[in-house]
Amino acid sequence: MKAVRVHEFGDADTMRYEDVAEPTAGPGQIVIKVEAIGVNPVDTYIRAGVHLIRPELPFTPGSDAAGVVLAVGNGVSSFKAGDRVYAAGSLGDAWGDCYAEQLVRRAEQFRLLPDNVSFAQGAALGIPYGTAYRALIQRGAAKAGETLLVHGASGAVGTAALQIAAGNGIAAIGTAGSERGLALIREHGAAHVLDHTKAGYLDTVAALTGGKGPDIILEMLANVNLARDMEIAAKYGRIVVIGNRGPVEINPREAMMKDLDIIGIALPNTPPDDMATIHAALGKGLANGSLKPVIGKELPLAEAIESHHAVMRPGAYGKIVLIP
Repeated sequence: MKAVRVHEFGDADTMRYEDVAEPTAGPGQIVIKVEAIGVNPVDTYIRAGVHLIRPELPFTPGSDAAGVVLAVGNGVSSFKAGDRVYAAGSLGDAWGDCYAEQLVRRAEQFRLLPDNVSFAQGAALGIPYGTAYRALIQRGAAKAGETLLVHGASGAVGTAALQIAAGNGIAAIGTAGSERGLALIREHGAAHVLDHTKAGYLDTVAALTGGKGPDIILEMLANVNLARDMEIAAKYGRIVVIGNRGPVEINPREAMMKDLDIIGIALPNTPPDDMATIHAALGKGLANGSLKPVIGKELPLAEAIESHHAVMRPGAYGKIVLIP
């Protein structure tokens, strides 16, 4: 079968599209025919060798995928050949091997994919929706009636957060950097949209929140926004840091005067029970149609190099997926 392999850490062009042996299902495992693969920024960090997850070389990248069960190993009763599934393991114990035509993992690291959800959408679930739910509901403790600000809301995690917020009675403000992105986040649950390419775009947040500021902020680029987030957040607010690309200078007095919580999350740290709760909630949302992953671009698996360039460009719009 075909797979993308990394033989040395480095730039995107270190990836190779090549032939590898087909996997087999051992005890407790299943093999799926991969129909779609989610491309995440973390894939690029691991490929470059700058992430705490550092696989032995050579390796096949990727955490998120969806497809059809081909074979089940001994002791597996939860799936059968022909089932539609998506990969739902956390990064720590289930990263890698998705950029391929077939994937083998432990059965508990998959979930059934509802018939109303495409394979491409299934490949957009694991990291983006897991991260959004973990950040907003579990770590951020957001509740009905509160106000949410999502920076970079037009990307895969951002649109997931908007949909989860809407389903939980949380009013959302979203930011994006293009007219296309602003239209997207309005469509997916943002009551107010802000263009983060414009100077002073956060100056209107106070008025949009009745003068008190957002109760919770999901921050995708803390090195740029965290100090300003602390200024505009509501008293007793929570700022959940999802993404960061460098150091930032802040004034801790802002946190003291408002009793702010600044919370960092990394999906691999999620305890198994919390991960099970996340995917149970996602399953309900997928089945009732309240969660609808947005696919921004589909590329052939052979174009994995371009996918790693695309996922890091400004102007995020939904999810980038690879099709074997």
